Amino acid sequence: MSSLKQLKTQFLEYVEIEKGRAIKTVENYDHYLTRFLGFIKTDNPEKINDANIREFRMWLNRQATGNNRATGETLSKKTQNYYLIAIRAFLKYLARENIKSMAPERIELAKTNERSLDLITHEELERLLKSPSGTDLKDLRDKAILELLFSTGLRVSELCSLTSDINLGSEELSIRGKGGKVRVVFISDEAKNAVRKYLAARKDMNEALFVQIESKIGNKNKLKKENMDMKPLSRRSVERIVKAHAIKSGISKKVTPHVMRHMFATDLLSNGADLRSVQAILGHANIGTTQIYTHVTDKHLRDIHKKFHNKK
Repeated sequence: MSSLKQLKTQFLEYVEIEKGRAIKTVENYDHYLTRFLGFIKTDNPEKINDANIREFRMWLNRQATGNNRATGETLSKKTQNYYLIAIRAFLKYLARENIKSMAPERIELAKTNERSLDLITHEELERLLKSPSGTDLKDLRDKAILELLFSTGLRVSELCSLTSDINLGSEELSIRGKGGKVRVVFISDEAKNAVRKYLAARKDMNEALFVQIESKIGNKNKLKKENMDMKPLSRRSVERIVKAHAIKSGISKKVTPHVMRHMFATDLLSNGADLRSVQAILGHANIGTTQIYTHVTDKHLRDIHKKFHNKK
């Protein structure tokens, strides 16, 4: 019989190759399972049972978070559930391989508080989109990034994967999202115009749609050489760009590319789009993920309140 350590390695290979999960997902599974297997101190899959799962959950619930050791704050229920999801997926793999162990359905996730949304007002959104107002390459790039995020609801990783041969003659764009699933998103005229202006100003040969832009300060010949070999923007770089323009726009809230995705979804729903369509556009596997937006976008309930509340 293979040891749990060997089975974990096989499971991670299965998740990456056959399930097509992102490298980051595989790394997270590795982290959660390594911590779990280290806790139960056994290398036998048959030894995973209700008792050591319960003990592990108790241990997790008492773990102080890295930034809050002094305050005594412990891991959130959401973070604890990430461990349980990884363990459950591992147990499902063992069952698939006919390896005797605990039944995965015996693991129930902890109940969590309803997820809150980080949103900005429409006025703040307008200011943010207008923030990159210059005609230099950096502002043209940043304008294209912001307009494309709000127009499509793309995840930041999906935005970073776009190439410079993007078809701006079409209103549709095929995106390969989480788990390798392909979906269609739609580009507004504002976003297309912003991307066109940015691409027209590009002089480099990089295939990535969004690239790093070197400072104008310094040797012009060096700058010219570097511009021919620009590097693609990373997720972190896009996050910094969005944050910088939020600060420039006088927005005190934390603004990230994911906030732009939230604004995209709430904009669709508040203007009458149905939940299933928004789920498809966002690329959510579970409609429950999309439902977090409904409580802030139900215009019907607002209209009922305005019509019937406190009538004299």
